[in-house]
Amino acid sequence: MDVFEELSAYVQQGRAKNVKELAEKALGEGKSAKEILEKGLLTGMSIIGEKFKNNEVYVPEVLVAARAMNAGMEVLKPVMVDSDIESKGKAVLGTVKGDLHDIGKNLVKIMLEGKGIEVIDLGVDVSPEKFIQAAVDNNAQIIACSALLTTTMSTMKDVVALADEKGVHGKVKVMVGGAPVTQNFCDKIGADFYASDAASASDIALQICAQ
Repeated sequence: MDVFEELSAYVQQGRAKNVKELAEKALGEGKSAKEILEKGLLTGMSIIGEKFKNNEVYVPEVLVAARAMNAGMEVLKPVMVDSDIESKGKAVLGTVKGDLHDIGKNLVKIMLEGKGIEVIDLGVDVSPEKFIQAAVDNNAQIIACSALLTTTMSTMKDVVALADEKGVHGKVKVMVGGAPVTQNFCDKIGADFYASDAASASDIALQICAQ
């Protein structure tokens, strides 16, 4: 097993301490931060993402794997700042105004970061204005809106309308998701993409950023 396979395995097992030690060791042996990130940490996380999609692992396993990945990221960050690691793209993420649920949103964040996408997490109870402003300020390709309550879903429509009004709705794609949200609702409000779960959201986001 090479060091990258070992890192990937530790991430999947959620062994943060091992990931940290091995990432430090790999850097010491002259492996690049980019390689460690892509072949080790992100590979492990994307395997977890696939398993999560297929119901082979559940939320707790995803969370411990993410914690392990972040432990590795902490080691790489100082090095990555100096090197030329490009993020694959940027996404603005938040739970819409009036809604305080964040478990789904946090899972989406983990999955997006696991694909190498930079996430600007606005938290919960986010107004349409805040979504649009953050997308413009950060030059993001995606606005991802989450809702768990049927009463707050209509805010997603306001996000799309404001994106149209400000003339940013070509440069930025609006993705919607959450328990009560459907493809039909997405089409009705004029959003660009609907994601049924966190793993699908990360796949769609990667496609958007690649365009």
